[in-house]
Amino acid sequence: MKKVIPIIFLFLFFAGNLFVLANAKPKKRIKAMAYNVHHCNPPTAGELIDVGAIARVINDHKPDFVALQEIDVNTIRSGKGRNQAQELAQLTGMFYFFSKAIDHQGGDYGVAVLSRYPIIDSMRIALPILPDQPEELRAVAAITVALSKKRNFVFASTHLGLREPNRLIQVDKIIANLTTLDTPTVIAGDFNAYPESPVIAKMDQYFTRSCTVNCQYTIPVINPKSTIDYIFYKSAKPIKVRSHQVIDEQYASDHLPVFAEFEITL
Repeated sequence: MKKVIPIIFLFLFFAGNLFVLANAKPKKRIKAMAYNVHHCNPPTAGELIDVGAIARVINDHKPDFVALQEIDVNTIRSGKGRNQAQELAQLTGMFYFFSKAIDHQGGDYGVAVLSRYPIIDSMRIALPILPDQPEELRAVAAITVALSKKRNFVFASTHLGLREPNRLIQVDKIIANLTTLDTPTVIAGDFNAYPESPVIAKMDQYFTRSCTVNCQYTIPVINPKSTIDYIFYKSAKPIKVRSHQVIDEQYASDHLPVFAEFEITL
C-alpha cells in the first residue's frame, strides 16, 4: 500500500495538468504602434516629403497594426497623386484604411490605419466640434480584422482637436461608437491631451492605457517633456499588456512613436 499512494498521486497530478492544458484558452499576441507622422515631412528637412523614413521606423519594429495621424492624400504640399497611406502600406507590406478629416490643398488630410491582417470591415467616424469652439475637423479610422476563426479585433486611429471642450465631446463620440462592440478593441493616436487632463480621465473610465506609471514622453522628439500620444484598449475578453515603449526616433517626425505588445484571449 505504501507504493500505491505515490502512484495515485502522480496519476492525479498528470491528469490534472492534462485537463488544464486541454481546457486552456488560446491566446494571440499582437503589436500596435501609434505614430503622428507630420505628413511624412521630417521637421529638420525643410519641405522634403520622406515617406520612406516613416516606413523604415515601422519596418524596424514590425507592428501588426499602426495608427497613423497627419496623413496627406493628393495634396499640393506632399505631391498631387500621392496617397501617403497607400504608399506606407506598400512599403511595409500591410493593408490600409484612410479616414479623411478635412480638405487640404486640393486633396485630403486625416488619419489612417495599417494592418498585417486583411481588413474585413472599416468605419470612418467624424468627430464633432462645438459651434463656439471653431477649429479643424477631426476623424477616426477604425478597422475590423479576424485574429482567428472565432475572434475579430477592432483597431482604430484618431487625432483629437486642439481645444479641450472639443476634445471632450470627441471622446464622447469615440466612447459611444467603440465601447458597445463585443470584441477586443484598441484605439491609438494623438489625443492632444496630457495624462492628468479631463480628456484622458474620461477615456480611462472606458478604456485602459498601455502604460499608466513611469511612462516615457512622446513630444518633442529631442528631450521630450510631455505625453499626448497613447494606446488604449478594452475587451470583453482578457487583454494583457506585455510591453510598452516610446521609440527614440528623432528624424522622421515631430512625435515619437508609441509601441505596445498585447496578449489577447481568443
